[in-house]
Amino acid sequence: MTQQSYAQLVLNTCLKAGKIMMESGSEVYRVEDTMKRIAVNAGLEDIQTYVTATGLIVGSPSEENSQVIQITQQSINLEKVAAVNRASRLFAEGQLPLPDFYNHLNEIDHVTPDFPYTWKILASGVVSSTLMIILRGDWQDFIATFIIGMLGFSVHTFFGKKLEMKFLNDFLAALLIGGLAIISVRLSLAKEINNIIIGSIMPLVPGLAITNSFRDIMAGHLISGVARATEALFVAGAIGGGIIVAFNFF
Repeated sequence: MTQQSYAQLVLNTCLKAGKIMMESGSEVYRVEDTMKRIAVNAGLEDIQTYVTATGLIVGSPSEENSQVIQITQQSINLEKVAAVNRASRLFAEGQLPLPDFYNHLNEIDHVTPDFPYTWKILASGVVSSTLMIILRGDWQDFIATFIIGMLGFSVHTFFGKKLEMKFLNDFLAALLIGGLAIISVRLSLAKEINNIIIGSIMPLVPGLAITNSFRDIMAGHLISGVARATEALFVAGAIGGGIIVAFNFF
């Protein structure tokens, strides 16, 4: 393998690892650190990286090479982040050659299992109902919150995949949650509307985005931190807007 092709493989490996981590919900500073460690362990000491919430840039001035990749989709899959970190440590220890490391990253990206859709829906109901009780809700609202939380998360996920307009799925899910909460109380199936709504919207709250935005800002990544904080603010606004519309129409 020539020096140029080797350097190209190093950059491609860095980008692949960074792309997987960014699309799986990792923080910017962690992505930059992982990319730099991979490059240094591969022999490129002067690696330069620039990471944002929507794209990655990596280059090596000594090799006069640079690569750019766009981040198009984002989700929460911390299993992929952990898998990339494990593979990076194996590469650093010399147990995984660079070509095998790159191939292993492709496997991580495509083979890493995710929780089944039904499990996610069930978990959203559990989170909604238990957090409602923790926040001093009434046990009479437990079953209604459990069901409404599952339905709201189902709508959020379904329209998130079908619609190309971001934040609209958050609005529709909150609208459904607010409407069902009001109807359930009017039909005497539950006791307190506020308790049901507070519990049911918990799976929709952008907690990871808020946490990552603060960590990025404190790490000096102001652009990515502010971008993620703005995204979280829009999500919160969409959820609040859906609840307001529900109160006005039901």
